Amino acid sequence: MKSEFILAFNEICEQRGLPKDEVFEALKTALVSAYRRDTNISAQQQVTADIDPRTGEPTIYTEKEVVDSIIDNRTEVLLEQAKREGHTEAQYGDLVMVDSTTAGFGRIAAQTAKQVLLQRVREAEREQLYEDFSGREGELVNGTVQSVSGQHLTIGLGRTEAILPKSQQVQGERYRAHDKIRVYVLEVRRTNRGPQIFVSRNHRNLLRRLLELEVPEIYNGQVEIKSIAREAGQRSKVAVLALQPGVDPVGACVGMRGVRIQSIVRELNDEKIDVIEWDPNQQAFIAKALSPARVSHVFLEESFTDGKTAVVIVPDDQLSLAIGREGQNARLGAKLTGWRIDIKSLTEAAGESMNNLDHPAADASVVGNEKLVESVRQVLAKKEAGRPITSEDYYNLDRLVGGVEGKIIAARAAVFEEERKARAEARKAIPEQAWELDLEELDLPGRVHNLLLDAEIETVGALMMVLSIGEEEFLNIKGLGEKALETVQEHLANFDGWIEVETPEEADVEEAEEAVAEAEAEEVEAEEAAAAEPVEAEVEEEPEAEVEAEAEEAVEETAVAEEAEDDGELEPLIDDLSQSLIEAAPVEQPKQQKKEKKKPAVVIARPASTPALEQEDDRRRSRKGKQLVLDEESGEVVVKRKRKGSRRRPEWEEFDLDEF
Repeated sequence: MKSEFILAFNEICEQRGLPKDEVFEALKTALVSAYRRDTNISAQQQVTADIDPRTGEPTIYTEKEVVDSIIDNRTEVLLEQAKREGHTEAQYGDLVMVDSTTAGFGRIAAQTAKQVLLQRVREAEREQLYEDFSGREGELVNGTVQSVSGQHLTIGLGRTEAILPKSQQVQGERYRAHDKIRVYVLEVRRTNRGPQIFVSRNHRNLLRRLLELEVPEIYNGQVEIKSIAREAGQRSKVAVLALQPGVDPVGACVGMRGVRIQSIVRELNDEKIDVIEWDPNQQAFIAKALSPARVSHVFLEESFTDGKTAVVIVPDDQLSLAIGREGQNARLGAKLTGWRIDIKSLTEAAGESMNNLDHPAADASVVGNEKLVESVRQVLAKKEAGRPITSEDYYNLDRLVGGVEGKIIAARAAVFEEERKARAEARKAIPEQAWELDLEELDLPGRVHNLLLDAEIETVGALMMVLSIGEEEFLNIKGLGEKALETVQEHLANFDGWIEVETPEEADVEEAEEAVAEAEAEEVEAEEAAAAEPVEAEVEEEPEAEVEAEAEEAVEETAVAEEAEDDGELEPLIDDLSQSLIEAAPVEQPKQQKKEKKKPAVVIARPASTPALEQEDDRRRSRKGKQLVLDEESGEVVVKRKRKGSRRRPEWEEFDLDEF
């Protein structure tokens, strides 16, 4: 019996990768379940089981009442027997745990226990798998293609399977059954039938993990990957930075004669990979991001409407190379740098510069150089005629573009920077509480309120921010005019929902004045009366906070219907265990309800209420919280914006129905 039990027990633990303690608990629960089913005792009666880990001999203990004569031996025990069991101080009416091990169980009880033991082993295995793979999100795993369908691939990962959806596959890659594949663990979900693992082949972090595996400098932290832009199956760009002096980041990634990068290219099915060095100077970084194209100028400007934009000027023969096939090189450069890139040819930029010679921001030394301007006109005429352009012609175009187009963009960028500083200063002048007040607090007309919401102005602070920048900013909002501006200003002027907040300096001055006044008042009172009764502050006892009880949903699964393959593998092992344990099996015991502990009431000392404070409390109570709704387009939870109905609708008149 010992050898059979130990062999079957160890085989289950090793094959399924389960801890021995969990399997022992499942066996104990199996014995309890079989005993309850065989004896048909009450669920309120306590039953426990114990198993000798060396011999596998089970022992079942049941809770029984000590009596002088037994009527039902399932629930009662004699006093002499209880004392023989070790309860020497037992008395009549006491409840004691008594050894109730039976010689064997019935067929139905043993079969039920066997099925429950199968279920418990599978549940433990599912939990173990989830714990293993949930910590591996964002890592690479090796798998084998098991099945191919039109929607997804099923990847075998040893003890479990993963799903490679069609959206995460690389266009052009084709796999057959039993092919080896390396995938990126995208997400692990907990389900009733075990962990559901989603993997990816087109995620950009797949390239990051491959670089960490192939390049020791990246794995050791000597080289850092700053950003990655990838169009899976076609081309990728990687920006790297050396954190240790003397290390060439690009050379470390490429390797001797390109052996390191070539192994990654083979893994990604000949996907082209460009490795560039990251530069803190954004102009130089953008120029490198558009490699292999040669860049003449990079002009940066950042506005609130268009965001960050980089105007890149390239020679005419480099224009197609900078844009790339179907704009691929420009797209990858924009993703890598985070800037919106506008690529122009040198002749196109020179033509625009010629039209802006009278711009006040243009460089006077360049505009006043008539010889340079005339040579540029001749170069543009040669370009229109289709004649070749020399390197000296490109040099003249470059000078004109840098002195005119570059200066104009720099002037616009300076204006945007001043506007940003003005917005920052205006924000500092607005009270913090204004950003928490809903726009509905101003009680604006319905049309104005809805137009402001459409312009993403949802708080009083946002509205004050727009007005502080200037009236033109408000009038630029679609649908709002001078009359709406006057209405908003009037409502803001009459708004009395502010909470006065004293600055530290004002508070110190007022405290000093109050201390002096109190000292003088105490002296007067001491002269008038011998003793004065102190005024006690009101003490309010706030009720205990209400805690919402979370209902735990019990999911019942039938062990016979689920996972036939696992049943076929586990049944021989369970049979061996059940034979050594008199064919026992587990059912979960009912959980005892935990008594809720009462929390002590919170007592807060408050000053005596005043009419002003009572009015403020009433205003706070009347304020409603914001309602959260699910935005179906973005899939995110957002704040529901309350819209006001039209105030032009006539109210219903009251009629007496008895008159009709």
